[in-house]
Amino acid sequence: MTVEYLKKAVRTSKTDASETTKIVQDILDAIEAGGDAAALEYAAKFDKYDGDILLDDAAIAAASAVVPEKLKQDIAFAHANVKRFAEAQKQTCQDIEVEVIPGLIAGQKSIPVETAGCYIPGGRYSHIASAIMTVTTAKVAGCKNIIACSPPRPGVGINPAIIHAAKVCGADRILAMGGVQGVAAMTFGLFGLPRANILVGPGNQFVAEAKRILFGRVGIDMIAGPTDSLILADGTADAAVVAADLVGQAEHGYNSPVWLVTDSKALAERVMDLVPELIADLPEVNRDNATAAWRDYAEVILCGTREEMAATSDSYAPEHLTVQAQDLDWWLDRLSCYGSLFLGEETTVAFGDKASGTNHVLPTSGAASYTGGLSVHKYMKIVTWQRATRDGAKPVAEATARISRLEGMEGHARTADIRLKKYFPEENFDLSADPGA
Repeated sequence: MTVEYLKKAVRTSKTDASETTKIVQDILDAIEAGGDAAALEYAAKFDKYDGDILLDDAAIAAASAVVPEKLKQDIAFAHANVKRFAEAQKQTCQDIEVEVIPGLIAGQKSIPVETAGCYIPGGRYSHIASAIMTVTTAKVAGCKNIIACSPPRPGVGINPAIIHAAKVCGADRILAMGGVQGVAAMTFGLFGLPRANILVGPGNQFVAEAKRILFGRVGIDMIAGPTDSLILADGTADAAVVAADLVGQAEHGYNSPVWLVTDSKALAERVMDLVPELIADLPEVNRDNATAAWRDYAEVILCGTREEMAATSDSYAPEHLTVQAQDLDWWLDRLSCYGSLFLGEETTVAFGDKASGTNHVLPTSGAASYTGGLSVHKYMKIVTWQRATRDGAKPVAEATARISRLEGMEGHARTADIRLKKYFPEENFDLSADPGA
Protein backbone atom coordinates (compact mmCIF):
# COMPACT_ATOMS: atom_id res chain seq x y z
CA MET A 1 0.00 0.00 0.00
CA THR A 2 1.30 3.47 -0.83
CA VAL A 3 1.23 6.22 1.75
CA GLU A 4 -1.99 8.24 1.53
CA TYR A 5 -2.48 11.80 2.80
CA LEU A 6 -5.92 12.21 4.36
CA LYS A 7 -4.88 15.77 5.20
CA LYS A 8 -1.99 17.58 3.49
CA ALA A 9 -0.24 20.72 4.72
CA VAL A 10 -0.61 23.80 2.54
CA ARG A 11 2.37 25.51 4.17
CA THR A 12 5.70 24.40 5.59
CA SER A 13 8.36 26.07 7.70
CA LYS A 14 10.36 26.59 4.52
CA THR A 15 7.60 28.27 2.52
CA ASP A 16 6.73 30.42 5.51
CA ALA A 17 10.30 31.44 6.40
CA SER A 18 10.53 35.13 7.19
CA GLU A 19 13.21 37.34 5.68
CA THR A 20 14.71 38.31 9.01
CA THR A 21 18.44 38.05 8.32
CA LYS A 22 19.03 41.70 7.41
CA ILE A 23 16.96 42.99 10.33
CA VAL A 24 18.86 40.81 12.81
CA GLN A 25 22.28 41.54 11.30
CA ASP A 26 21.67 45.29 11.48
CA ILE A 27 20.66 45.04 15.15
CA LEU A 28 23.70 42.91 16.02
CA ASP A 29 26.05 45.30 14.21
CA ALA A 30 24.54 48.32 15.96
CA ILE A 31 24.77 46.73 19.40
CA GLU A 32 28.33 45.50 18.88
CA ALA A 33 29.36 49.00 17.86
CA GLY A 34 27.25 50.88 20.42
CA GLY A 35 27.54 48.56 23.39
CA ASP A 36 25.29 48.95 26.44
CA ALA A 37 23.66 52.15 25.20
CA ALA A 38 22.60 50.59 21.89
CA ALA A 39 21.26 47.49 23.61
CA LEU A 40 19.20 49.69 25.92
CA GLU A 41 17.78 51.59 22.94
CA TYR A 42 16.59 48.36 21.35
CA ALA A 43 15.23 47.16 24.68
CA ALA A 44 13.17 50.35 24.96
CA LYS A 45 11.96 49.91 21.38
CA PHE A 46 11.09 46.23 21.40
CA ASP A 47 10.65 45.29 25.06
CA LYS A 48 9.11 48.67 25.96
CA TYR A 49 10.77 48.30 29.32
CA ASP A 50 12.82 50.84 31.25
CA GLY A 51 13.41 48.99 34.51
CA ASP A 52 16.61 47.41 35.82
CA ILE A 53 18.35 45.28 33.22
CA LEU A 54 20.38 43.17 35.63
CA LEU A 55 18.38 41.90 38.58
CA ASP A 56 20.00 42.22 41.98
CA ASP A 57 19.43 39.90 44.92
CA ALA A 58 16.63 42.08 46.30
CA ALA A 59 14.73 42.04 43.00
CA ILE A 60 15.13 38.27 42.72
CA ALA A 61 13.92 37.76 46.29
CA ALA A 62 10.94 40.04 45.69
CA ALA A 63 9.97 38.10 42.59
CA SER A 64 10.31 34.79 44.38
CA ALA A 65 8.12 36.03 47.22
CA VAL A 66 5.09 36.46 44.95
CA VAL A 67 5.32 32.98 43.39
CA PRO A 68 2.61 30.73 44.89
CA GLU A 69 3.98 27.99 47.13
CA LYS A 70 2.34 25.24 45.09
CA LEU A 71 4.07 26.49 41.93
CA LYS A 72 7.37 26.64 43.81
CA GLN A 73 6.88 22.99 44.73
CA ASP A 74 6.14 22.10 41.10
CA ILE A 75 9.25 23.96 39.95
CA ALA A 76 11.30 22.13 42.59
CA PHE A 77 9.86 18.79 41.41
CA ALA A 78 10.66 19.49 37.75
CA HIS A 79 14.11 20.82 38.64
CA ALA A 80 14.92 17.67 40.63
CA ASN A 81 13.89 15.44 37.72
CA VAL A 82 15.84 17.40 35.12
CA LYS A 83 18.87 17.57 37.43
CA ARG A 84 18.77 13.83 38.13
CA PHE A 85 18.62 13.00 34.43
CA ALA A 86 21.35 15.53 33.59
CA GLU A 87 23.63 14.09 36.26
CA ALA A 88 23.16 10.64 34.75
CA GLN A 89 23.99 12.07 31.32
CA LYS A 90 27.16 13.63 32.68
CA GLN A 91 28.34 10.23 33.86
CA THR A 92 28.56 9.20 30.21
CA CYS A 93 31.22 11.92 29.64
CA GLN A 94 34.13 9.91 30.97
CA ASP A 95 37.77 10.98 30.96
CA ILE A 96 39.77 8.17 29.38
CA GLU A 97 43.32 7.27 28.49
CA VAL A 98 44.62 4.45 26.33
CA GLU A 99 48.08 3.20 25.38
CA VAL A 100 47.71 3.34 21.61
CA ILE A 101 51.04 1.62 21.06
CA PRO A 102 53.70 0.81 23.65
CA GLY A 103 54.97 4.10 25.05
CA LEU A 104 52.31 6.34 23.45
CA ILE A 105 49.36 7.29 25.66
CA ALA A 106 46.41 9.30 24.36
CA GLY A 107 43.51 10.57 26.40
CA GLN A 108 40.18 12.32 26.40
CA LYS A 109 39.07 14.95 28.90
CA SER A 110 35.65 16.58 29.32
CA ILE A 111 35.78 20.28 30.20
CA PRO A 112 32.67 22.45 30.67
CA VAL A 113 32.59 25.80 28.92
CA GLU A 114 33.15 28.79 31.19
CA THR A 115 30.01 30.83 30.53
CA ALA A 116 26.56 29.75 29.35
CA GLY A 117 23.93 32.17 28.12
CA CYS A 118 20.42 30.73 28.60
CA TYR A 119 17.62 32.42 26.66
CA ILE A 120 14.18 31.94 28.24
CA PRO A 121 11.15 32.98 26.14
CA GLY A 122 8.62 35.19 27.89
CA GLY A 123 6.49 36.72 25.17
CA ARG A 124 3.36 34.87 24.08
CA TYR A 125 3.86 32.30 26.82
CA SER A 126 6.05 32.48 29.92
CA HIS A 127 8.38 29.52 29.52
CA ILE A 128 9.12 28.66 33.13
CA ALA A 129 10.17 25.19 31.99
CA SER A 130 12.81 26.65 29.65
CA ALA A 131 14.52 28.20 32.66
CA ILE A 132 14.58 24.77 34.29
CA MET A 133 15.82 22.97 31.16
CA THR A 134 18.62 25.36 30.20
CA VAL A 135 19.96 26.56 33.54
CA THR A 136 19.87 23.17 35.28
CA THR A 137 21.84 21.41 32.55
CA ALA A 138 24.44 24.19 32.49
CA LYS A 139 24.82 23.95 36.26
CA VAL A 140 25.20 20.17 36.23
CA ALA A 141 27.75 20.45 33.41
CA GLY A 142 29.86 22.68 35.65
CA CYS A 143 29.71 26.04 33.86
CA LYS A 144 31.20 28.70 36.15
CA ASN A 145 29.00 31.54 34.90
CA ILE A 146 25.36 31.01 34.00
CA ILE A 147 23.38 33.94 32.62
CA ALA A 148 19.61 33.68 32.36
CA CYS A 149 18.08 36.11 29.88
CA SER A 150 14.35 36.65 29.43
CA PRO A 151 12.22 39.39 27.85
CA PRO A 152 10.49 41.67 30.35
CA ARG A 153 6.90 42.77 29.91
CA PRO A 154 6.22 46.51 29.70
CA GLY A 155 5.98 48.05 33.15
CA VAL A 156 6.19 44.63 34.79
CA GLY A 157 9.50 42.94 34.03
CA ILE A 158 10.26 39.25 33.80
CA ASN A 159 7.57 36.86 34.99
CA PRO A 160 8.35 36.23 38.69
CA ALA A 161 8.09 32.46 38.24
CA ILE A 162 10.79 32.57 35.54
CA ILE A 163 13.02 34.56 37.88
CA HIS A 164 12.39 32.12 40.73
CA ALA A 165 13.02 29.07 38.53
CA ALA A 166 16.22 30.50 37.07
CA LYS A 167 17.60 31.28 40.52
CA VAL A 168 16.62 27.91 42.02
CA CYS A 169 18.22 26.08 39.10
CA GLY A 170 21.53 27.91 39.44
CA ALA A 171 21.59 31.12 37.38
CA ASP A 172 24.34 33.49 38.51
CA ARG A 173 22.94 36.58 36.77
CA ILE A 174 19.47 37.32 35.41
CA LEU A 175 19.16 39.73 32.51
CA ALA A 176 15.83 41.45 31.78
CA MET A 177 16.17 41.82 28.04
CA GLY A 178 14.55 40.00 25.16
CA GLY A 179 15.03 39.23 21.50
CA VAL A 180 18.15 39.97 19.50
CA GLN A 181 19.31 42.55 22.03
CA GLY A 182 19.29 39.96 24.81
CA VAL A 183 21.24 37.47 22.71
CA ALA A 184 23.71 40.21 21.75
CA ALA A 185 24.17 41.30 25.36
CA MET A 186 25.20 37.80 26.41
CA THR A 187 27.43 37.27 23.37
CA PHE A 188 29.25 40.60 23.56
CA GLY A 189 29.54 40.66 27.35
CA LEU A 190 27.50 43.83 27.90
CA PHE A 191 26.44 45.28 31.26
CA GLY A 192 29.54 43.86 32.93
CA LEU A 193 28.61 40.26 32.09
CA PRO A 194 31.24 37.74 31.03
CA ARG A 195 31.07 36.89 27.33
CA ALA A 196 29.03 33.76 26.73
CA ASN A 197 30.82 30.75 25.26
CA ILE A 198 27.54 29.10 24.31
CA LEU A 199 23.97 30.31 23.76
CA VAL A 200 21.13 27.89 24.46
CA GLY A 201 17.36 27.96 24.64
CA PRO A 202 14.37 28.41 22.34
CA GLY A 203 13.11 31.70 20.96
CA ASN A 204 11.23 33.33 18.10
CA GLN A 205 12.56 33.63 14.54
CA PHE A 206 14.64 36.70 15.45
CA VAL A 207 16.33 34.95 18.38
CA ALA A 208 16.96 31.88 16.22
CA GLU A 209 18.43 33.99 13.42
CA ALA A 210 20.67 35.89 15.85
CA LYS A 211 22.04 32.61 17.16
CA ARG A 212 22.60 31.38 13.61
CA ILE A 213 24.52 34.53 12.63
CA LEU A 214 26.63 34.50 15.80
CA PHE A 215 27.44 30.78 15.58
CA GLY A 216 31.19 30.42 15.23
CA ARG A 217 31.93 33.39 17.41
CA VAL A 218 29.95 31.61 20.10
CA GLY A 219 28.64 28.08 20.38
CA ILE A 220 24.92 27.38 20.16
CA ASP A 221 22.73 24.45 21.04
CA MET A 222 21.09 24.30 17.59
CA ILE A 223 19.38 26.42 14.95
CA ALA A 224 15.70 26.01 15.74
CA GLY A 225 12.54 26.72 13.81
CA PRO A 226 8.88 26.33 14.82
CA THR A 227 8.19 23.44 17.16
CA ASP A 228 6.81 20.28 15.53
CA SER A 229 5.30 17.00 16.69
CA LEU A 230 4.40 13.66 15.12
CA ILE A 231 2.21 10.89 16.53
CA LEU A 232 2.43 7.27 15.40
CA ALA A 233 -0.82 5.53 16.29
CA ASP A 234 -2.28 2.18 15.36
CA GLY A 235 -5.88 1.01 15.61
CA THR A 236 -5.56 0.36 19.35
CA ALA A 237 -4.93 4.02 20.14
CA ASP A 238 -7.52 6.20 21.87
CA ALA A 239 -8.63 8.80 19.33
CA ALA A 240 -9.52 11.29 22.06
CA VAL A 241 -6.02 11.10 23.54
CA VAL A 242 -4.37 11.35 20.12
CA ALA A 243 -6.47 14.40 19.23
CA ALA A 244 -5.71 16.09 22.56
CA ASP A 245 -1.98 15.54 22.07
CA LEU A 246 -2.07 17.03 18.56
CA VAL A 247 -3.98 20.08 19.76
CA GLY A 248 -1.68 20.46 22.77
CA GLN A 249 1.28 20.92 20.45
CA ALA A 250 -0.53 22.99 17.81
CA GLU A 251 -1.17 25.71 20.39
CA HIS A 252 2.55 26.59 20.38
CA GLY A 253 2.10 28.85 17.37
CA TYR A 254 0.37 29.44 14.07
CA ASN A 255 3.22 27.74 12.21
CA SER A 256 3.76 24.72 14.47
CA PRO A 257 3.26 21.54 12.42
CA VAL A 258 1.56 18.49 13.91
CA TRP A 259 1.38 15.19 12.06
CA LEU A 260 -0.55 11.97 12.61
CA VAL A 261 0.75 8.80 10.97
CA THR A 262 -1.47 5.75 11.32
CA ASP A 263 -2.46 2.45 9.74
CA SER A 264 -6.10 2.89 10.81
CA LYS A 265 -8.39 4.98 8.62
CA ALA A 266 -11.13 4.81 11.25
CA LEU A 267 -8.80 6.26 13.88
CA ALA A 268 -7.62 8.98 11.49
CA GLU A 269 -11.14 10.05 10.61
CA ARG A 270 -12.21 10.11 14.25
CA VAL A 271 -9.20 12.23 15.19
CA MET A 272 -9.90 14.68 12.36
CA ASP A 273 -13.46 15.02 13.67
CA LEU A 274 -12.32 15.63 17.25
CA VAL A 275 -9.48 18.10 16.70
CA PRO A 276 -11.61 21.11 15.63
CA GLU A 277 -13.86 20.60 18.64
CA LEU A 278 -10.92 20.56 21.03
CA ILE A 279 -9.37 23.62 19.41
CA ALA A 280 -12.64 25.56 19.67
CA ASP A 281 -12.64 24.97 23.42
CA LEU A 282 -9.21 26.58 24.01
CA PRO A 283 -8.66 30.12 25.33
CA GLU A 284 -8.50 32.76 22.59
CA VAL A 285 -4.75 33.08 21.94
CA ASN A 286 -4.23 29.32 22.15
CA ARG A 287 -7.27 28.76 19.94
CA ASP A 288 -6.04 31.15 17.26
CA ASN A 289 -2.60 29.52 17.18
CA ALA A 290 -3.95 25.97 17.07
CA THR A 291 -6.55 26.83 14.43
CA ALA A 292 -3.95 28.20 12.04
CA ALA A 293 -1.46 25.42 12.76
CA TRP A 294 -4.05 22.70 12.15
CA ARG A 295 -5.46 24.38 9.05
CA ASP A 296 -2.17 25.21 7.32
CA TYR A 297 0.51 22.86 8.64
CA ALA A 298 -1.09 19.68 9.97
CA GLU A 299 -1.04 16.38 8.10
CA VAL A 300 -2.79 13.05 8.58
CA ILE A 301 -1.06 10.19 6.80
CA LEU A 302 -2.42 6.68 6.27
CA CYS A 303 0.07 3.82 5.88
CA GLY A 304 -0.37 0.14 5.16
CA THR A 305 2.09 -1.31 7.67
CA ARG A 306 3.94 -0.28 10.78
CA GLU A 307 7.19 -0.37 8.81
CA GLU A 308 5.73 2.24 6.45
CA MET A 309 4.69 4.26 9.47
CA ALA A 310 8.19 4.13 10.93
CA ALA A 311 9.81 5.01 7.60
CA THR A 312 7.46 7.96 7.19
CA SER A 313 8.30 9.19 10.68
CA ASP A 314 12.03 8.89 10.07
CA SER A 315 11.68 10.93 6.88
CA TYR A 316 10.03 13.74 8.84
CA ALA A 317 12.60 13.55 11.68
CA PRO A 318 10.21 15.25 14.11
CA GLU A 319 11.22 17.25 17.13
CA HIS A 320 8.72 15.35 19.30
CA LEU A 321 7.70 11.80 18.43
CA THR A 322 4.90 9.97 20.23
CA VAL A 323 4.05 6.29 19.79
CA GLN A 324 0.58 5.13 20.79
CA ALA A 325 0.67 1.62 19.38
CA GLN A 326 1.26 -1.98 20.35
CA ASP A 327 4.74 -3.48 20.82
CA LEU A 328 6.55 -0.39 22.10
CA ASP A 329 9.91 -2.16 22.19
CA TRP A 330 9.69 -2.71 18.42
CA TRP A 331 9.19 1.01 17.86
CA LEU A 332 12.02 1.94 20.23
CA ASP A 333 14.40 -0.34 18.33
CA ARG A 334 13.18 0.71 14.86
CA LEU A 335 12.84 4.49 15.03
CA SER A 336 15.99 6.51 14.47
CA CYS A 337 15.19 10.17 13.70
CA TYR A 338 13.59 12.25 16.45
CA GLY A 339 14.46 14.83 19.07
CA SER A 340 12.66 13.11 21.94
CA LEU A 341 10.56 9.95 21.95
CA PHE A 342 7.42 9.35 24.03
CA LEU A 343 6.44 5.69 24.18
CA GLY A 344 2.88 4.76 25.09
CA GLU A 345 -0.22 6.66 26.12
CA GLU A 346 1.15 7.07 29.65
CA THR A 347 3.71 9.60 28.37
CA THR A 348 3.09 12.74 26.37
CA VAL A 349 5.13 15.60 24.94
CA ALA A 350 3.88 17.98 27.63
CA PHE A 351 5.48 15.74 30.29
CA GLY A 352 8.86 16.13 28.62
CA ASP A 353 8.23 19.82 28.01
CA LYS A 354 7.62 20.54 31.67
CA ALA A 355 8.64 18.07 34.33
CA SER A 356 9.63 14.48 33.51
CA GLY A 357 13.38 15.04 33.34
CA THR A 358 14.39 14.88 29.67
CA ASN A 359 15.13 18.20 27.99
CA HIS A 360 12.63 20.14 25.92
CA VAL A 361 15.15 22.16 23.89
CA LEU A 362 15.10 19.95 20.80
CA PRO A 363 15.95 19.95 17.07
CA THR A 364 13.19 21.13 14.73
CA SER A 365 12.59 21.31 10.98
CA GLY A 366 14.08 17.88 10.32
CA ALA A 367 17.33 18.56 12.19
CA ALA A 368 16.70 15.45 14.28
CA SER A 369 18.10 13.51 11.33
CA TYR A 370 21.59 14.62 12.42
CA THR A 371 21.47 15.95 15.98
CA GLY A 372 19.85 15.48 19.34
CA GLY A 373 18.56 18.09 21.77
CA LEU A 374 20.08 20.09 24.58
CA SER A 375 21.91 18.05 27.17
CA VAL A 376 24.84 18.29 29.53
CA HIS A 377 27.02 17.25 26.60
CA LYS A 378 26.28 20.49 24.73
CA TYR A 379 28.14 22.44 27.41
CA MET A 380 31.12 20.09 27.44
CA LYS A 381 34.25 20.34 25.36
CA ILE A 382 35.58 16.86 24.66
CA VAL A 383 39.30 17.50 24.27
CA THR A 384 42.20 15.13 23.75
CA TRP A 385 45.76 14.91 25.02
CA GLN A 386 48.79 12.68 24.56
CA ARG A 387 52.20 11.94 25.99
CA ALA A 388 54.91 9.49 24.95
CA THR A 389 58.20 7.93 25.85
CA ARG A 390 60.98 8.42 23.33
CA ASP A 391 60.66 4.82 22.21
CA GLY A 392 56.92 5.29 21.89
CA ALA A 393 57.39 8.42 19.79
CA LYS A 394 59.83 6.72 17.39
CA PRO A 395 57.43 4.88 15.02
CA VAL A 396 54.97 7.79 15.13
CA ALA A 397 57.71 10.22 14.12
CA GLU A 398 58.80 8.01 11.25
CA ALA A 399 55.25 7.70 9.89
CA THR A 400 54.59 11.40 10.44
CA ALA A 401 57.69 12.45 8.52
CA ARG A 402 56.89 10.29 5.50
CA ILE A 403 53.16 11.16 5.41
CA SER A 404 53.95 14.87 5.76
CA ARG A 405 56.40 14.79 2.86
CA LEU A 406 53.93 12.95 0.67
CA GLU A 407 51.48 15.74 1.45
CA GLY A 408 54.07 18.40 0.64
CA MET A 409 54.22 19.65 4.24
CA GLU A 410 57.96 19.80 4.79
CA GLY A 411 57.74 21.86 7.98
CA HIS A 412 55.61 19.18 9.56
CA ALA A 413 58.06 16.49 8.51
CA ARG A 414 60.99 18.32 10.06
CA THR A 415 59.30 18.45 13.48
CA ALA A 416 59.46 14.66 13.37
CA ASP A 417 62.99 14.59 11.91
CA ILE A 418 64.46 16.70 14.71
CA ARG A 419 63.11 14.38 17.37
CA LEU A 420 64.41 11.24 15.70
CA LYS A 421 67.83 12.84 15.33
CA LYS A 422 67.85 13.98 18.96
CA TYR A 423 66.51 10.78 20.53
CA PHE A 424 68.24 8.21 18.29
CA PRO A 425 71.45 9.86 17.03
CA GLU A 426 73.08 6.56 16.11
CA GLU A 427 70.28 5.39 13.83
CA ASN A 428 69.55 6.15 10.20
CA PHE A 429 65.93 6.54 9.11
CA ASP A 430 64.36 6.44 5.66
CA LEU A 431 62.07 9.49 5.87
CA SER A 432 61.80 10.20 2.16
CA ALA A 433 58.57 11.03 0.36
CA ASP A 434 59.13 8.48 -2.44
CA PRO A 435 55.84 6.57 -2.64
CA GLY A 436 57.53 3.82 -4.59
CA ALA A 437 60.28 3.19 -2.06
